[in-house]
Amino acid sequence: MSPDIVSGLSIGAYPAAVVAGALEFTDALKLVALRGDLMEQAWPHGYGLTAIMGLTLPQVEQLIEGSGTYIANLNAETQIVIAGSDEGMAQVAKRALEKGASKVQRLAVSVPSHCELLAEPAQKLAAAFESVTLARPRCAYLSGSTGRVLWQPEKIADDLAMNMARTVRWQEAMISANEREARLAIEMPPGGVLTCLTRQAAWEGETISLERSGVDVAVHLAGRLRA
Repeated sequence: MSPDIVSGLSIGAYPAAVVAGALEFTDALKLVALRGDLMEQAWPHGYGLTAIMGLTLPQVEQLIEGSGTYIANLNAETQIVIAGSDEGMAQVAKRALEKGASKVQRLAVSVPSHCELLAEPAQKLAAAFESVTLARPRCAYLSGSTGRVLWQPEKIADDLAMNMARTVRWQEAMISANEREARLAIEMPPGGVLTCLTRQAAWEGETISLERSGVDVAVHLAGRLRA
């Protein structure tokens, strides 16, 4: 079973690039390790991510004004993640609940990912990519940051290096995959969060978590679609 499209959220873009044949597995391991070190060194404590459920992007954009926080992830129409300092996020969380958010959750992440606070470490990672050779992918590589398919190796390298400093646009990516007539989304382990998010993106086909549904179900569904 081989994919027609691959996509990954945040660090998930690296295994997506490996599966597509654009990035060697050994190179991916080294780059991911460096990525983690650079992110942790940039903001060792006092920063992170907070998810806000039940409010739209315009509402959250209004709430973060003057807080020093940033839009980090657009996971679904009413599931938005912000990045920033603990103090700034707590301030926005309070405003969000007062505005009618159904839930606000501080995520177990210790760095302010996917915003301009990580622009400098992203540039350092981009420099490391200069010594790595990427190839044209065997299947469509769909960027989780732009929601667009990338084929050129240099553009995939840029996407991988810089995604730590760019907003995740998962909903847009899944809408794009749907428009390209993808009808089976298989989430690789661990977990099933992306399966739930994909279902919220006007997905017209099947979407499953491999961890929860198992390989046999995935193979059966893929075979039925290709029949």
